[in-house]
Amino acid sequence: MIDYSVKGMHCLDCAGNLEKKLQSSYPEGKVSIDYKHKKLIIDSSISNLPKIKKILEFEKIVVVEGKTEDKKSEDDSEHHHGLSRTVLEGDTTRKIALVFYLNLFFALIEFIFGFLFNSMAIVSDAVHDLGDAFSVGAAGYFHKLSTKEANDQYSFGHQRFSLLGALLTAGVLFGGAGLVIFHSFFRVLNPEPVNYQGMLWLSLAAIAANGFSAWLMSKGKSKTENLLNLHMLEDLLGWIGVLIVSGILHFTDWYVLDPLLSIAVAIFILVRTWPLFKETVEIFLEATPHSLSRQAIEDELCSLPAVSNLSHLHIWSIDGNEHALTVTVSTDSSEVIEQEKLKEAIRRKLIDHSITHSTIEIVYDPEYFLINN
Repeated sequence: MIDYSVKGMHCLDCAGNLEKKLQSSYPEGKVSIDYKHKKLIIDSSISNLPKIKKILEFEKIVVVEGKTEDKKSEDDSEHHHGLSRTVLEGDTTRKIALVFYLNLFFALIEFIFGFLFNSMAIVSDAVHDLGDAFSVGAAGYFHKLSTKEANDQYSFGHQRFSLLGALLTAGVLFGGAGLVIFHSFFRVLNPEPVNYQGMLWLSLAAIAANGFSAWLMSKGKSKTENLLNLHMLEDLLGWIGVLIVSGILHFTDWYVLDPLLSIAVAIFILVRTWPLFKETVEIFLEATPHSLSRQAIEDELCSLPAVSNLSHLHIWSIDGNEHALTVTVSTDSSEVIEQEKLKEAIRRKLIDHSITHSTIEIVYDPEYFLINN
């Protein structure tokens, strides 16, 4: 068997339909699709690769140059055990659910001990954590929706539902940080004594819980996970501050340190949240991704010998990870085969820029009219 890496498969259903089309032309088992590892597996006895490539081209699937025979994927060859392997291999929805329950449970604990210790800082953090829990739950719900396959209404899939969760999470971060600053400002003016010994023990437990949640979310790649990581990081830094303050209060009565540190942490979170929020909004507005240069891609496509000119070049991101492009290209070649080769050459160049979905329109221009006018 020979494995080819492929680019452009957006969902499991698409991969299954493509596999059926390929298998309709060959005996069962001769051709298969490994969607998880983005592999096209072909029996070495099959020699008619152009036919296979034509089917793939129709589905806008690009075969990446290079192949490996009888090679197991990295995921299959590694055999790690223990909690980290189990948790990290779980899908994002399960990780978000775990963080949700941790936040909800700890918010209830904070409410109880905040009143027992007469600490409004802990009570306010409990309110913040409760808001975190609800935003995490909403983010998890939207992320689960984002994994649904494409349908007639959402032909690109549901990936952008994950961005809704990211926007909601960012909104809660902004609101929570604002409330912390507002509440802490009055505490700076009128510091109040607290049960610093109880704060010490509670902060140790909170650091462990929020530290685990922050570590879990830091392993994700989606916008939602990045923003949830900021949620957990905010809580972690806040509780580290509580730990430090409770230690100092064992020897002094500088109660003003608690609200001052809360304000510093809130400002830090605002500064960290803004770029992610701005990027998520830009994705919704279909701006060209920051990682791509529209001019550079245009110059690269115009450098192809068969391309005489191009227009209507539009580049946008579907969910921050998958990018799409549409373009109209003029050429002096009237041969259908040459035009198809041109499309394939363009798609190969686009793959290098992580553009996995492209629509390319060819305009026949033998007299280079489109260049001179």
